[in-house]
This record gives sequence, C-alpha cells and structure tokens, in this order.
Amino acid sequence: MRVVVKVGTSTLTGGARELSLVRLHALCQQLAEVRASGADVVLVSSGAVACGRQELHFPKLSSHLPAKQMLAAIGQGILMQHYRVSLGLLGLRCAQILLTRADLADRRRYLNARNTFAALEQQGVIAIVNENDTLATEEIRVGDNDQLAALVANVVQADRLIMLTDQDGLYTANPNTDPSARLIPRVSMPISAELWQAAGGAGVAGVGTGGMLTKLKSAESACAFGCEVMIARGDRAGVLLACLQERTVPHTRFVPLDSNPKESRKRYLLAQRALGQMTIDDGAQLALSQGRSLLPVGIQTINGEFELGDCVDVINRDGRVLARGLSRYNASELRAIVGLDSKAIRERLGFSRGREAIHRDDLVWLLN
Repeated sequence: MRVVVKVGTSTLTGGARELSLVRLHALCQQLAEVRASGADVVLVSSGAVACGRQELHFPKLSSHLPAKQMLAAIGQGILMQHYRVSLGLLGLRCAQILLTRADLADRRRYLNARNTFAALEQQGVIAIVNENDTLATEEIRVGDNDQLAALVANVVQADRLIMLTDQDGLYTANPNTDPSARLIPRVSMPISAELWQAAGGAGVAGVGTGGMLTKLKSAESACAFGCEVMIARGDRAGVLLACLQERTVPHTRFVPLDSNPKESRKRYLLAQRALGQMTIDDGAQLALSQGRSLLPVGIQTINGEFELGDCVDVINRDGRVLARGLSRYNASELRAIVGLDSKAIRERLGFSRGREAIHRDDLVWLLN
C-alpha cells in the first residue's frame, strides 16, 4: 500500500504561532508506524512560512507575495531540519521535494517527479513535499497544499490520502459554532450540494491557509484518480495507523467511484491520442501480456515523432495494436536504442532515463 499524508500548519502548531516540536515528533512516530506496517508513505507538509516567521521573531510584514516568499525561503530549511532530526531518531531518512502546479501540469516534469518519488521509495526514504512558495509566480492561495496533496497522490499512484487537520472530519455544520453538528463518517462520489454547503471556512486565523472547503475539493480530486481519502484529527494519537487498519476512530472517509488507481490510470491512457507507434517482437509481446515493462531490446521500429511522456501505441509486426502507454524517451532517442540491451542505453545516448521504454505502470494492455 502507498499512502500520502498531508499535515497543515495548524496541526503542527496546535493553533499557536510557534511550531510544536512535540507535535512534529509525534507525527514522525506515526509515519514510522505506517512504514513498519508495510506501507510506503509520502508526507505533504505545510509549516515553512510559520517557521520563517518564528525565526524572524514574528515581524510585522505586508501580505504581499515577496514577504511570503521570503518567509518560506527562511523557514523551509528549518522545517526540513526538524523532520530530518526527528525521523533520524526513529531510524528513518527523509528528502525534500518542492513542487509547483506547473511541475505537475507539464507531462515531462510530471514524469521526472514521479521517477524521483519512485527512486526515493526504493531507497526507503520518506519524501517530504511542499509547494515551492519561494519561487511561485502567483500568490500563496488558500488550500494550495491540500490540492497539492491530491496531485501528489496521483503522481505516486497512492491507495490512500490521509489529510490531518484540527477537526475529526467533515461535519454537517461548523462544530465550533453549532453544537448540533454531526460528524459525517462516509462520503461517496459525487459529493452532494448539501455537503459542499456543510464545508466550513478557514481554521485558526493567521496560522494556516487551508479550510474544510479546500479539503473537500482536494478529496474530490484525489477520488477522481481512484484514491480513497480520509480526513482526521491530527493531534489524535495513532490516528494514521487506525485509519489505515480501519479501526474505530473518528474520521470522514471519501470513497471513489472506482477504488482501483490502476484502473483510473488506464482510463486516462485510453483517453489520450497516440502520437506514434512502437513495433515490437514476439518476445516483447509475451512480456507485456504478463504485465511487464517494454524494454528497448524488444522494439523493432519507431513510427512518428513524439516527446518524452507522450502517448504511443504498441503494435506487433502485423500492425495490430497491443497496448498503449507513455514513452520514457522521445522518438529520436528510441530510434538510437532500438534493439539494445538496457545496460547500453547510457553508452549510446550519453544518459539514461531508466531501463524501460514504457514502464508497466504507464502501459495498458488492450487484448483479452
């Protein structure tokens, strides 16, 4: 299982101005428990701007973008150092990944990001993700990291997205002002108009930027990718493992129409227009039919002009379309390595983007 955990500033500070190292370490202990259960985990963490403010002793600044970027630049390294130390005490390592929406909108950069996540996972390193606020070209808007968490869940093909907040989940009304508000334990897609209306506003003023409405939007996005979403209280002991193991703990669970991320990805690939073709031999056809990746050694010819990340059809020598997938190399690069063993890619091209021409996670087998 692959899990994305999103934690907001209000959870890390407990509503105060300063980052709570006790809360941060408690979160890291929970991440360690998730890892020990056999799941891979990615953390999307807010808190850099709050760390920057604390480092500068809470100066009075304008609300303009450069001031926020400055605080993020100061605070991001501090935040990561806290995570590095805390996770290190638990025998875990972490790495920083800063993303913008543009990184995930561009197909080439999207694939590069996914490859980085995969490499970190292979080394047992926990990726800690944040919006690249320091260089963002637009203002830091409400709920950016909520939506970023949904996008990251899609990039890594997560099974679960757990969003930790200062509430137990989605309520029928604002529980801070309405004593009759009831927790909604389960939401099925599509989200009803009544539930959109029930989503509250921002949390603790001046500390975080996300509210329940942004989390609802994020849940909708992640469910569209086939990822199940949970919203739970971040200061509750053992909440992550309890959610994953479906033990009794207050939370709201969002259930996608199709709970299989791979099936959702197949629908995405089938909706794309193929920009080229790869003709493969019988051995490669057998390998693909068994769910394996397409290697250059099994490719015979390349037709069309396409770039890294473009969708292509995989055909046999009779011209029958066998599969569709996203190429890890452009057409000219593939023509240079057709028929080669994967170990020779770097020698021929001077670089390597991996041993596969199309990775199995990016390929849909079309035959029954």
